[in-house]
Amino acid sequence: MAPTPAELIRTLVAGRLPGLVHLAHRPGPFHVRHATDPEGRVLLLVPVFSDLAAELDPGAARDVAVVLDVLDLPPAAGAPSAGRAWVSGWAVPLCGESARRAAVDFAAVDPTGDLLDVGSRFRLHRFEVAEARLETAGTVHRVDPGEYAAAEPDPLHADEATVLADLADRHGPQVVAYLRRQLDLAGDEPRVVRLDRYGLIVAYGRPGDRRRARLPFPHPVTDRADLPHLLHPILNTPTPTPTHRLP
Repeated sequence: MAPTPAELIRTLVAGRLPGLVHLAHRPGPFHVRHATDPEGRVLLLVPVFSDLAAELDPGAARDVAVVLDVLDLPPAAGAPSAGRAWVSGWAVPLCGESARRAAVDFAAVDPTGDLLDVGSRFRLHRFEVAEARLETAGTVHRVDPGEYAAAEPDPLHADEATVLADLADRHGPQVVAYLRRQLDLAGDEPRVVRLDRYGLIVAYGRPGDRRRARLPFPHPVTDRADLPHLLHPILNTPTPTPTHRLP
């Protein structure tokens, strides 16, 4: 099992990757700090004195269509990309209690101190996703807004790079032995290049001819605390004993 396009979009736009905002009939794009709330609505944290704030001025004559554009950043060189996500809607400035609740939702993803200045130096804008698209491997997947809202971001995404580095640095021999056994490999040096709630993506083969395989977990990861139990078979794989040939 692998993440669905809806899950990948929710993961990419969750707020842990850089984002660009495109506005209809406006110059741009604009760099923006963003997050999503539990319902998948997009929150934009915008400095009051900025070009983007001027374009999103609530005094404008008509609503401005907004597109958030987020490109995946693989955790290591040679790792495959999860793609590029676009979500669009109509941004609404928040104030009062709505802004306070949105700041709490934003802080759950990115606890930046600038949230303390919402209402003075910063303003939060929010939009419900009316259209969602994912481009991966040259194919564009259009996702129904309801399916997007019902999906959940991957709970391992924020820690993916750290976990992969730990597997390689502290458990390298055990990981290689486990992957060779699972993929029935002999001389190849397999390595884990991506990790998500459904399992591992492994690269193997000779340099320049890297192939990839997915090794699924017994069940999807529910949260970060669930991961050690699913990695137990890997971390407890016996390390092969080196063979020394006699002259």
